[in-house]
Amino acid sequence: MLLALVCSSAFIVGCAGSDSIAARRGYVRFPGKHYASKEKAEIGTTISGEASYYGPGFHGKKTASGEIFNQNDLTCAHKKFPFGTVLKVTRIDNGESVVVRVNDRGPYVGDRILDLSVAAGKKIGLDKVGHAKVNAEVIGN
Repeated sequence: MLLALVCSSAFIVGCAGSDSIAARRGYVRFPGKHYASKEKAEIGTTISGEASYYGPGFHGKKTASGEIFNQNDLTCAHKKFPFGTVLKVTRIDNGESVVVRVNDRGPYVGDRILDLSVAAGKKIGLDKVGHAKVNAEVIGN
């Protein structure tokens, strides 16, 4: 009886950990203080750099904001901007743009500044090239 209880407890604990945010590849629990919880990004702030997109492996899992990630929504991951910040992201080489909302942290690959959802990446053609240089402007909070 005791052995069955111990085994079932270990199984449940093992399953619970697989969907946790901390189990996500590249996740950093405390990436450093960036914005106070009530602080907003200043409208007009711009950043430039490489952006990529992510989706299938994370679809349906919790984002760093606690929201469930949907690769078909127009969202993105950024290391510092407060959750809910709205960005207009423009791909430099083709002029295509998309408006996204920050709901996750990342990217944690190289010097990339944004990870867009699959839907947002497709809007600016990242599904064809993987990553590209972009300008992103804060247009809302």
